[in-house]
Amino acid sequence: MTIGETSLPTATAKRPSPLMRLTHPRVYCSLAALALLLLIPLVSGSPFVVHVFVTICVFAALSTAWNIVGGYAGQLSLGHMVFYGIGGYTTALLIQHFSLSPWLGMCVGAALAALVGVGIGYPCFRLRGPFFSLATIAFLEVVRLLAIHFNGVTGGSAGLIVPLKLGWTWMIFREKINYLYIAFGLLLLCVAVSYVIRSSRLGYYLTAVRERDAAALAAGVNNTNVKLKAIAVSAALTAMVGAFHAMYMTFLEPATMFSLSTSIEVAMFSLIGGLGTVAGPLLGTVLVVPLAELARGWLGSAANGLHGFVYGSVLVLITLTLPGGLVGTFGKRFARLIDALPGGGVRVPDRAAPEPAAITGTPGEPVLVADDLVKTFGGLVATDHVSLTLRRGEILGVIGPNGAGKTTVFNQLSGFLAPNSGTVSIVGRNGARATPTTPDAFARLGIGRTFQIVQPFGKLSVLENIMIGAFLRHAGVEDARAAALRVARLVGLEDVKDVEAGTLPIGGLKRLEVARTLATEPTILLLDEVMAGQSQADTQRMVQLIRTIRDHGVTVIAIEHNMQAIMSLSDRIAVIDSGRLIAEGKPQDVVRDRRVIEAYLGEDFVDAQGL
Repeated sequence: MTIGETSLPTATAKRPSPLMRLTHPRVYCSLAALALLLLIPLVSGSPFVVHVFVTICVFAALSTAWNIVGGYAGQLSLGHMVFYGIGGYTTALLIQHFSLSPWLGMCVGAALAALVGVGIGYPCFRLRGPFFSLATIAFLEVVRLLAIHFNGVTGGSAGLIVPLKLGWTWMIFREKINYLYIAFGLLLLCVAVSYVIRSSRLGYYLTAVRERDAAALAAGVNNTNVKLKAIAVSAALTAMVGAFHAMYMTFLEPATMFSLSTSIEVAMFSLIGGLGTVAGPLLGTVLVVPLAELARGWLGSAANGLHGFVYGSVLVLITLTLPGGLVGTFGKRFARLIDALPGGGVRVPDRAAPEPAAITGTPGEPVLVADDLVKTFGGLVATDHVSLTLRRGEILGVIGPNGAGKTTVFNQLSGFLAPNSGTVSIVGRNGARATPTTPDAFARLGIGRTFQIVQPFGKLSVLENIMIGAFLRHAGVEDARAAALRVARLVGLEDVKDVEAGTLPIGGLKRLEVARTLATEPTILLLDEVMAGQSQADTQRMVQLIRTIRDHGVTVIAIEHNMQAIMSLSDRIAVIDSGRLIAEGKPQDVVRDRRVIEAYLGEDFVDAQGL
């Protein structure tokens, strides 16, 4: 029998069909709100109002594109205008030298920006915290200086004038309203792409990487790969907006096209509206840009630099009072009001959860072999020639004193640490033996693991946390949701599936971590102290869950300090002390081993067990 067969609880997903989504109040209210960006300037008839709304659309599109990297993936790029400048200069140069329409130049600029984005992201994504932001600023400044230096091509600091050819073919008009149509279309494109990404597996993966990169790796996410996809899409959209804005201004100069202050402003709009949300960047722009533009229009030259003061004031106010941004703070309450409108309570037939692939193989065959593992940290030997063999269908308990090296061994068995010497080979889901080297490769081959210190994706719901694991085997969102519901029922989390994961008690968090790992449909499960810190009731519940998992075909290795639980659970016990494997065998034999008694159990435990 395999885990997930019909004998296990199954669950179904309740999600509206694509046709029903069009009539959902969130959809038609969003479309109505977006339509105001066109209707207000059309009704006003004022060129200045049209200019303000063109500016709103441009900066909202830029902020939405930036949010894919800065919000979803949590990579705070402060040099993002490098892609804006690439789009603008590419389009202008193609017009000037090849008489190529800016519509085509926009696409060429987007492709070039995507390539540059990947080139920048690949080395820079290895950096963490402020170092990534500083690296993106450095790239922006380098490109700006190059644009100034190659004045024969770019016009240098004197700038470059776009050839004035009127008409839709050349994207230059006498009537400003035509610019608004294009700006609005670009905004719709950016918002649509942002929504599709946020609602897809890529969006969930980006959020997981932002929240807990180690837990994402354990769920089979290639962290660098998903971030590179995000920056490529974000860079392409930013370049398209930059190409249009260059045509709107008809003049390009390095200081404007590669502006650090504009990069910060674009990031600030997302922060004000709500990082990592679809509507946040648009809402932040709509709130701030009109205030600054109207102030400059009313006060004229006396208001030079006033927009910076307005931006800073709003940012300080939002940061101090609403750290989650407007959408992050009020979004859920506002969504409940929207859902109460007609069409918000539509129900559709339940969808059956997909069945996981069967676990095949011969009981008792070696499925994981760790051969002579050595791991050192400077002069400290954390793993000293440890060899372990795990056989299909068993529960192997790993015990030992604190600091003995148990978790270090686990990290090598799951790819999070590379041994200095020795190998780890596993039998993959296809039955072939392999020696993977990265955590996501281990996960794809069927190794699932939990962490000693729980690592939930705190801002996601319980169900969404489990979905992160389910995406490894189910690319579709609906299939992953249905699979996650099945696992949530199995581990007893169905009643709290919509609760934010960070609010769960420790027992719930431990079960959530097991559930997320189970959703990857592993053949081998590594449990790192999943019973630590739990109540007696939660411990008994976990023991029963582990037995159920093993009974349905999953082989288990468990590190545990709860001796009563691990001794009753395990088919075999391995004891590690000071990085060495000092004993291995059946539980009743290991507890009598004098080395184990002296190193870990103590005479009191032996006396209490009557051994």
